[in-house]
Amino acid sequence: MSDSPFEPDDSATDNNAGMRKGLTSYGDRGFSLFLRKAFIKGAGYTDAALERPVVGIANTGSAYNPCHGNTPQLIEAVKRGVMLAGGLAMDFPTISVHESFAAPTSMYLRNLMSMDTEEMVRAQPMDAVVLIGGCDKTVPAQLMGAASAGLPAIQLITGSMLTGSHRGERVGACTDCRRYWGKYRAGEIDAEETADVNNQLVASVGTCSVMGTASTMACIAEALGMTMPGGAAPPAVTADRIRIAEQTGAQAVRIARDRLSIDKVLTPAAFENAMRVLLAIGGSTNGIVHLAAIAGRMGLDVDLHALDRMGRETPVLLDLKPSGQHYMEDFHAAGGMATLLRELKPLLHLDALTVTGRTLGEEIERAGPGFKQDVVRPAARPIYPQGGIAVLWGNLAPGGAIIKQSAADAQLMEHEGRAVVFENAEDLVARIDSDALDVTAEDVLVLRNIGPKGAPGMPEAGYIPIPRKLARAGVKDIVRISDGRMSGTAFGTIVLHVTPESAIGGPLAHVRSGDRIRLSVAHREIALLVSDDELARRARETGVPEPTAERGYRKLFLQTVTQADKGVDFDFLRAPNTVGKVPR
Repeated sequence: MSDSPFEPDDSATDNNAGMRKGLTSYGDRGFSLFLRKAFIKGAGYTDAALERPVVGIANTGSAYNPCHGNTPQLIEAVKRGVMLAGGLAMDFPTISVHESFAAPTSMYLRNLMSMDTEEMVRAQPMDAVVLIGGCDKTVPAQLMGAASAGLPAIQLITGSMLTGSHRGERVGACTDCRRYWGKYRAGEIDAEETADVNNQLVASVGTCSVMGTASTMACIAEALGMTMPGGAAPPAVTADRIRIAEQTGAQAVRIARDRLSIDKVLTPAAFENAMRVLLAIGGSTNGIVHLAAIAGRMGLDVDLHALDRMGRETPVLLDLKPSGQHYMEDFHAAGGMATLLRELKPLLHLDALTVTGRTLGEEIERAGPGFKQDVVRPAARPIYPQGGIAVLWGNLAPGGAIIKQSAADAQLMEHEGRAVVFENAEDLVARIDSDALDVTAEDVLVLRNIGPKGAPGMPEAGYIPIPRKLARAGVKDIVRISDGRMSGTAFGTIVLHVTPESAIGGPLAHVRSGDRIRLSVAHREIALLVSDDELARRARETGVPEPTAERGYRKLFLQTVTQADKGVDFDFLRAPNTVGKVPR
């Protein structure tokens, strides 16, 4: 045993912990630690501070990301919690991605953010990491990266924005954004009112105030056991959110000391609990893609057939827009996730471990008996009798497709119509508002080449606008089909994630305007009503060259991105071995 504070002690149990963890390669471990301490002491740290468990804090604050506008306050509170629990907090920057400030789409950058998170967690000395995320792709990116890195990790959600008021009506992003824009396109409101409501839709920093993708991923993170209890619902600018941040910092020290690594939390049971919650909250369809990506990092595939069976027995209980009427701040006031989980208890794996070191069942019991409220419905009186999301199959989607049935028009969920095909997003923009467009309310709009490779990045262009001439005639919904995604805040009878995508030769590539398409949610069918022989003939006659790029990240993306059923992750980032499927 060496007396030097810089010489590694091979008999010590903490030789690869704290500031000794992941030493830079100089060929001399003692010198590596000596140099590391010299530099960090330049910031004023003492040896006493540097001997504590180190908690990294992934700082995703950015002027381009108003959803994370409270990050400085959250970091301060996390550091306070870490200090109170006897740890040393070290915040570090990573990529930050906002939905409205990322071209061509935030999904194009999610995997890059996950790689940034994974590699910075691996490269820097930390015993646990606090992941601060909120906007749609940030939470899944962080969970993907942390899952691959394997360290003890805990998620801290930035929280939702507050709602605003427009001419006496309560409004919030982004379901109401789409509703008012639809009114403007239909000529129901003028430019002045559009400008007025634009000032009220986002009343504070924070994520969308409805059950969009950000709120969905917040609820999923808590259901996975990756946040502190009650971590999903508090709005961004509330004292409750700051208190959750302090608790998160303190718990990060505990999981560091207990070596509660992420693989002990992200189990098949945890993923099944998250899927139950996704279905019961009427969550974003994007939640399936992100769960598939996170599960893929743990060696698990998502079984869409089993997920659909789960959906048939899981009612929508949360009365939030776009499936219901309330907002996230109402959900928080109603008790948040504890209220929902209490209703779902018979359907959950209560023995699943959480980052608190206790099981999900124990946390539900610790939350108490609940109280009267009208945001989370009892199972006997659901918002919708089945899960919010249904999985469809057929010759148009051999690998599956998704529809958010809880936000669709019941009269259109059993429908047959004529296809009106748009080749890509540019074609859609060029023709959708033309009075010469040959379209009726009974038709089926088809948009292709917006999948993972086709766009690239699988943008949220699947929320195809109602053709202007139909909108002005009062049409509020029409069946729409694409290989892309739509925002979790959106609504309508919209079939998404058609797999395989058209850009790699999927059947969607061979649909022609005038073909008949049948949608039957009851039978879980999406069918192109042409013969197999005809489809095969079209495929032979019309080659589909896969998109390519000459260099850079785009080339990496196009060469390695997977399809929607695998989470649109890069194939080389998934776990090397598949160990099972979820749901089981």
